[in-house]
Amino acid sequence: MLLNAVIIILREVLEAALIISVFLALSQLLNRNLWWMLLALVLGFGGAYIYAVNLSTISMAMEGTGQEVLNAVLHSVIFLALLIFMITVPHQRHQQWRLINLVTIVLAVITAIIREGSEIILYIKGFIGIPDLLSPVLMGSAVGAGIGLSVGVFFYYLLVNMRKSHGIWLGYLILLLIGGSMVAQAVEFMIQANYISATTPIWDSSHLISERSATGQLLYALIGYEATPAPQQAAAYFASIGLLIMAAGISFIFRGKAS
Repeated sequence: MLLNAVIIILREVLEAALIISVFLALSQLLNRNLWWMLLALVLGFGGAYIYAVNLSTISMAMEGTGQEVLNAVLHSVIFLALLIFMITVPHQRHQQWRLINLVTIVLAVITAIIREGSEIILYIKGFIGIPDLLSPVLMGSAVGAGIGLSVGVFFYYLLVNMRKSHGIWLGYLILLLIGGSMVAQAVEFMIQANYISATTPIWDSSHLISERSATGQLLYALIGYEATPAPQQAAAYFASIGLLIMAAGISFIFRGKAS
């Protein structure tokens, strides 16, 4: 139970920690005020609690697929926020673009906390009435959360201590991979809800890197690693990354022409 708690909480914390740490680092590298983090944390944890306490109602919606559909929507919102962020970054000299850019950062962080935080609340809540299991679950959760937060802190300091241009581009790269992961996970939830037909996985790499290992969880959070992805997930992953690259490239080109 202790190990299961470590893996489960690590998986949930890692994704949110990476998104938060990368946006914090990019905000600092782009000379942005960091006051938005407090707002995003408060709204995110509040939203996670509301989601968790209303899970039964959400799950029964849409003929029992409400939770899967809502999770797919949350992942899609994060991707759209990343897309708009990429488009607006080159135009920071204009106040309206800066505002839109800031709103997308806050939205992405809030949504990530709601998605991952609600899962943590639900997991721990399920053991509150079982004293013999609660202690190891809390201990494992603390270890998993500690590892996840440590990874986030590592990436934050890695980015802010690099040469500015290198830190910004590495941050963009991480966000590209996270964006692909968000879309692939959204597709996975729609498959679970039977809105997309399930097909045979295109590969099985679980014998090389298990999704339940610490390495697998890190790769899952960082690049959306899936040991047995469906063809639709793989297609959505690479298409979304391509869209982010294209949007960012076009935005930089237009900025160059405008200047």
